[in-house]
Amino acid sequence: MRNKTLLLSAVLALATAAPAGAATASEAAATGTATGVVSTIATATDTTTDTTTGTGAGAVSTAGAEHGAGLGAGLGRRILPANDGWASAGTGTTGGAAAPPANVHTVTSRSQLAAALAAPGPRIIYVKGRLDSGRSCADYATDGYTLAGYLAAYDPAVWGRDAEPSGPLEDARAASAANQTAHIKLKVPSDTTIVGLPGATIRHLNLHVDKADNVIIRNIRFEDAVDCFPQWDPTDGETGNWNSLYDNISVTGSTHVWVDHNTFTDGTNPDSAQPLYFGRPYQVHDGQTDITNGSDFVTVSWNEFSGHDKTMLIGSTNNPAADAGKLSVTVHHNHFSDTLQRLPRVRFGKVHVYDNYYEVPDAATFVYAIGVGVQSQIVAENNYFRLSRAVDPAALLYDWGGTTLTARGNLLRVGGKERPIDLVGVYNAAHDPDLGTDAGWTPTLHTRIDPAGTVRREVSRHAGAGHLSCPVPVPTGAAIAPGPGRLRPRAPRALRAGLAIEPGPRVGVIMHKFGPAPLRLRILQA
Repeated sequence: MRNKTLLLSAVLALATAAPAGAATASEAAATGTATGVVSTIATATDTTTDTTTGTGAGAVSTAGAEHGAGLGAGLGRRILPANDGWASAGTGTTGGAAAPPANVHTVTSRSQLAAALAAPGPRIIYVKGRLDSGRSCADYATDGYTLAGYLAAYDPAVWGRDAEPSGPLEDARAASAANQTAHIKLKVPSDTTIVGLPGATIRHLNLHVDKADNVIIRNIRFEDAVDCFPQWDPTDGETGNWNSLYDNISVTGSTHVWVDHNTFTDGTNPDSAQPLYFGRPYQVHDGQTDITNGSDFVTVSWNEFSGHDKTMLIGSTNNPAADAGKLSVTVHHNHFSDTLQRLPRVRFGKVHVYDNYYEVPDAATFVYAIGVGVQSQIVAENNYFRLSRAVDPAALLYDWGGTTLTARGNLLRVGGKERPIDLVGVYNAAHDPDLGTDAGWTPTLHTRIDPAGTVRREVSRHAGAGHLSCPVPVPTGAAIAPGPGRLRPRAPRALRAGLAIEPGPRVGVIMHKFGPAPLRLRILQA
């Protein structure tokens, strides 16, 4: 029979001809059902065509947005796999996967994102390009606030160290901060999926999942959720501290949340570049992903966290009223690179920390990796710790009032040598009081726990934005030809090219690596 050349992205274009209520091609890709065969030739790349109906700064795209998202469209229909951490408990986490076509949006600006989040749910929101706040710190300042004036008024030599700042300049700082909060903190409601198209970036904004259930956030680069108006508190600690307000992602009072394959960075404004005021670092960032205020059933997987100080806080208070019996979180296959502390820091929760890759290059700035807080029940297994020679392995844990931690299967590399590390034993040898070795529970909701020796390679290759796969249905038995030659399904070269075939009863599914590099494919059907 004569070969027919199929076009990978054209399969998605079937959505334009689908009758109302019919499954779109991207839905078929997610569910493994066939939609038909297209015999047109084209190139499957990560560039997208904007066929949305929204125009202007405040518009929200609706009908047609999903097929317009190109190869990324199927990602919006993806749900958390069964048993993939605490977010799979009970009803699981499906986000906006059930959204009708009218509730699928592609956004290219902060105002479009805000409007899409306020639109009816369930909703799928594709983030395209670079979304920024669109404002500078000067735009939020009010009532005569200036940093120079604030520093002069509350210098400990003038104000002292016994009371928090108060008076006109503190009021002006608070009013300026309120202006910033109103603009950059975007509430994410229940039944929402937010997924980035190739190269998607959210900068100077804070996604706030507040009192919501069933939320998915994937494949986005988050940059520099800067606080323009940090507060000085001379009573915080022995010498005072600057405190900032905004996270890249804040999860408060929410359940069933999946944060997956994102990249978190401070961009060109890292914590390490901030000045010292009153002898303390001027802290303009809070967390990258913080989970607090009685949140429960959260999975944080395959993300990259880099170049940041306070990275991930699970539980924000020692008061058990809101958090006891909650804060069930799974943290797996994440890359923590040159991050200083809270990887994570835990209070109260049953938290499973496995198969994460920790890179700690600088002993001068590193504080600790895993914080053992009040009534925390952490199980840390099969993680890979790569430390510079100056970093003390006993600093990997820090006791914030906790009493126990289960650790097993973890691996330490210093220089070129790898060896098993007993996290609790090493900590106890250098600190008093000792931590116990039994967190009191055994995790059952998890994917395959990989050997620690494979974690560095797998996490380095696959964590962060740009490393997802997008499924596209093709007839079972199709051959794949990326460039010269022909590759059969499951051939080793196909797998090395970032492709895999998942045969189903009616179709095979090509998994296209959803990253920044274009990939030219021909799909050949005999």
